[in-house]
Amino acid sequence: MNQPLPMAGAPANTNAAGLTKNDYRGAPSTLCQGCGHNSISNQIVTALYEMNVVPEDVMKFSGIGCSSKSPTYFLNRTFGFNSLHGRMPSIATGALFADAHMKGIGVSGDGDTASIGMGQFKHVMRRNVNMVYIVENNGVYGLTKGQFSATAEKGLQLKKQGENPYMPVDICMEALVSNATFVARSFAGNPKQVKELLKAALSHNGIAILDIISPCVTFNNQDNAYHSYAWGKDHEEPLHEISYIAPRNEIMLEREMMEGEIREVAMHDGSTVILKNLEKGYDPTNRIEAMRVMEEAQRNNWLVTGLLYVNTQKPTLTSIYNLVDTPLNRLTEADLRPERAMIDKVNALMF
Repeated sequence: MNQPLPMAGAPANTNAAGLTKNDYRGAPSTLCQGCGHNSISNQIVTALYEMNVVPEDVMKFSGIGCSSKSPTYFLNRTFGFNSLHGRMPSIATGALFADAHMKGIGVSGDGDTASIGMGQFKHVMRRNVNMVYIVENNGVYGLTKGQFSATAEKGLQLKKQGENPYMPVDICMEALVSNATFVARSFAGNPKQVKELLKAALSHNGIAILDIISPCVTFNNQDNAYHSYAWGKDHEEPLHEISYIAPRNEIMLEREMMEGEIREVAMHDGSTVILKNLEKGYDPTNRIEAMRVMEEAQRNNWLVTGLLYVNTQKPTLTSIYNLVDTPLNRLTEADLRPERAMIDKVNALMF
């Protein structure tokens, strides 16, 4: 992401881009009061403000569902596209291919991603599209009155829905086996962790999957439901404390290294993610270790949160093509049409 230089004489409440936090907000939320999605939107606003990101350098995308309404509530200066149910990844892929200089933020839900959108979810990871893909995961179809979603735990009892007989889809497991290059899980009730993971995801060059357990206070907030606030607070097992260190910010880095076991992950833009391991020796660059931790958490009903896996070496979708510097959506007919001499040369080789 672009890191603007501080503006001389800027008011105290502006960031280095000369913007206030209000410049990152959107329309007032129409979601239920207390919805975890609203907390996530607030952290997106805070993360982008603190990172000095210019809103016009971002594109936002969504599908259908309560979660897919969320982009309305942040970045009102940013272009966005609210697509069809489950089709957000292909829309984002096309838009970010047309202008590879932009950063994409896609917001989806457990239904939009893990049911009708599962096929597209798989392909956006396989292609390593350069975007942040947030799944606001509440285990129900909140927009259509609370039916079980594909991530609802087996045995969950919901009013008017009975008992769920099916095993759940684990978003992070699917991301790991599909070779996503950044996989993290968080809990909307832990806003600091959400914010730091968002910052790390925005700095990642490639697909960054954030599965955020986001309680539905209307249809799925029973104390024993795995997607509730109470269960999340009681069962959350952070792998590490996470801090995002902006490029050239060495003072904070030294202070963090004074205590605890430290693991540094260097991002493409020169920033650093600092992990203070709570589980000794956990290595987020080890894909097999990430799978082991996820399996163990599943067996023990732990809500493991944090940066599960990161790979900064895999090329992104646009980097494997010989694209010109000018965004494709700004090329004119004169730029795209070959000269007559070149057409004659090609024809001569063919016939």
